[in-house]
Amino acid sequence: MWLEITIQTASGGIEEVAAALTAGGFADLVMEDQAEFESFLDENRAYWDYIDETLQAQLQGLSHIKLYLEKDDVAGLSRLQTLLEDLKARSGDRLGSLNMTVSPLAETNWEDSWKNNYPPQPVGNRLVVLPYWLADTDTEGRLPVILDPGLTFGTGAHPSTQMVLKAMEAAVFPGASCLDLGSGSGILSIAALRLGAKSAVGVDIDPKAEDIARENAAYNGFGSPEFTALTGNVTADKHLMETLMENRYDVVLVNIVADVIIGLAPVLPKLLDGKSRLILSGILDKRLPDVLSALKQAGLQANEIFQKEEWRCICAGRSA
Repeated sequence: MWLEITIQTASGGIEEVAAALTAGGFADLVMEDQAEFESFLDENRAYWDYIDETLQAQLQGLSHIKLYLEKDDVAGLSRLQTLLEDLKARSGDRLGSLNMTVSPLAETNWEDSWKNNYPPQPVGNRLVVLPYWLADTDTEGRLPVILDPGLTFGTGAHPSTQMVLKAMEAAVFPGASCLDLGSGSGILSIAALRLGAKSAVGVDIDPKAEDIARENAAYNGFGSPEFTALTGNVTADKHLMETLMENRYDVVLVNIVADVIIGLAPVLPKLLDGKSRLILSGILDKRLPDVLSALKQAGLQANEIFQKEEWRCICAGRSA
C-alpha cells in the first residue's frame, strides 16, 4: 500500500520547494502549477479555441507537489513533516502554506489500469473505435477503427470527432478518395478506409503525427498506397499544396478549430470538384457564424450543420 502526499505551495515558490524536497531525499515529485499551465496555453494559443471554464475553476490557485511513500515508511513521513515545518519557519508564507495531506492509494496494477479508461466507443450506426489491445473484441457487426490511445493525437472521444465520423457514414462511398487535413492520429483516414474508400491522405502540421498515423493505420491493416501520411502546412507550403492539387477528392475532412478552418477556407475549393463533400468540425457554436462567412467568401456552401454539446460540424460543398 502506498500513500499519496500532496503539499500545497505558491506558484512562485514551487520550484524552490521541489528543490528542498529533492535535497531532503524525496524523489519522483509531481508538480502541478496553474501559472505554468496557463503559460503553455498562451504559447500555443493558435491551437486552442477556448479554455474550458470548469478547467479554469479547477486550476484557480492550483500549485502543489505530490510524492509517494510506502504506507509503512513512518520514518520517511516524519522526516517529510519536519522538513516542511523547517521550510515554513524560514520562508513564512512566501512558498505557500506547505500544508500536507496524506491519502492512501489502493493496490492496483498501475501498468495496465489506465487502459480501463478506453472502452470500445460505438459511433454512428456503423463504426466502433477500439484501443489496439481490444482489437479482437466482437464488434457486433460494426466496422472497427483500431488506435493506440496512448499516442495523444485523437482517440475518437471528443464530440467534434464523433460528429465527423457519423457524417462520414453518409459521405464516404466505395472507391472514394479522401483527404484528411489535420489528421492527427489518423482516425478519420482509417475510418474512411473502413467505410470503403479506395484511398485516404492524411496531412498534419506536426511531424510526429505522420508516424503515429501510419502506426495506427497498420493496426487496421492499411498501408501504402491505400493510406498516405504527409507533414506540412497546406496554406504555407506551396510544394505540398501542388502535390495535393494533383487530384480532386471525393471527401475532404477538416477537424481542427475555427481559426484554422477560416485560414484554410480559400484553399479548400482547389481540392474539390462539383460533387465533392466537405466535412468541417472542431467549431464552437459561438464561432459558427465566422466559419460560415469564410466558407461563403471562398465559394463554398453549407448544406447541413450538426451539433453535439457546444460543438458544431458542417457538411458543405462548392456553391452552384
